[in-house]
Amino acid sequence: MAMAVTTLFPKISPLVHKTCFRNFIASVSFATFAPAVSADKPRHKWRQPVVSLVEIGGVKIDKNDVVRDDPTNNVPDTIFSKLGMQLHRRDKHPIGILKNAIYSYFDNNYQNKFDKFDDLCPIVSVKQNFDDVLVPADHVSRSYNDTYYIDSQTILRCHTSAHQAELLRKGHTHFLVTGDVYRRDSIDATHYPVFHQMEGVRVFEPNDWEGSGMDSTSYAAADLKKCLEGLACHLFGAVEMRWVDTYFPFTNPSFELEIYFQEKWLEVLGCGVTEQEILKRSGKVNNVAWAFGLGLERLAMVLFEIPDIRLFWSADERFTSQFSSGQLGVKFKSFSKYPPCYKDMSFWINDSFTENNLCEVVRGIAGDLVEEVQLIDNFTNKKGMTSHCYRIAYRSMERSLTDDEINDFQWRVREQVETKLKVVLR
Repeated sequence: MAMAVTTLFPKISPLVHKTCFRNFIASVSFATFAPAVSADKPRHKWRQPVVSLVEIGGVKIDKNDVVRDDPTNNVPDTIFSKLGMQLHRRDKHPIGILKNAIYSYFDNNYQNKFDKFDDLCPIVSVKQNFDDVLVPADHVSRSYNDTYYIDSQTILRCHTSAHQAELLRKGHTHFLVTGDVYRRDSIDATHYPVFHQMEGVRVFEPNDWEGSGMDSTSYAAADLKKCLEGLACHLFGAVEMRWVDTYFPFTNPSFELEIYFQEKWLEVLGCGVTEQEILKRSGKVNNVAWAFGLGLERLAMVLFEIPDIRLFWSADERFTSQFSSGQLGVKFKSFSKYPPCYKDMSFWINDSFTENNLCEVVRGIAGDLVEEVQLIDNFTNKKGMTSHCYRIAYRSMERSLTDDEINDFQWRVREQVETKLKVVLR
């Protein structure tokens, strides 16, 4: 349930077995966005080395399983390098601390009921990620602009809901799924192409609601709200809450939970009563269920007062040493006083231009040293040509960047924007 709070369950496949990678359909890369090197410019060793093999949940993933020379493949090296890092399984990391705090709530309130999964492979099928949870064929999240495709039928999961149908078919009726999820996205302090989600599902039998005086849907919705209001109190204390009706393809009715925290309303999660078609396909014809999904970074940034989402990936001891296992809500103390450097770039766009593609180019060159890419001006001339001007902010959270580094980044960005995106620089 993940396409909502950043689609339900913040922006879905059978569980992947060890042999699955040998059977992937052969495919090709429209954009690894590796910068070209011109004949009159020396080669720079700007790229981080990318490991060739990672292992997740006992499944070995080779780089060729993810980044391919295939026309439908749009996974760059920078994304492959994040596979296997599994911040959610690190007990002293803010993401792991938050995950364990949520586990604690369910353990204390639903003893031994919820099965926990946090090592499921992020490579899933299009069917798992979209079809199995009723995402419409024309939904924007299916586009190559939004999702990382390995081939036309295989992707990096966009949400932990990718495993919902498989777990239901395997007979699980109460479960939590936590994992890293992947989406092509903008670049700013709150967006990153890799983040972490948790999905929760609970299935009810007819004897659970019979005698309650409520129909099955009302019973499940009431139980869901009680559960999640308790979770919000567990994480944030005694806060004011409100429920907002919304729409998700996989639940009906659907809700978002908001809390009043630090003098503003904060969206915490998306949830709802699972569509009967999902249960029916999973062999649970006479059941009803609820599901919720939440983005761990979104909540961790609030609870730990972390101002920039890039910090979650920092190995700097000045960041990592601030957090301890079981200590939820320790306030982050900033150590970065390095100023940003801004570079502007203008160009005439074409019909195929998207901002996500631009961000992939910039991120592929500068990595986490790019803080923000922002459209600051656009206009259309009398000939119908549209110009965009973007401001790129470069800043390291750990050191001062040199003028040579920044100029080199910008030169590469300009070159790659022109060659990869087929725009005309101004």
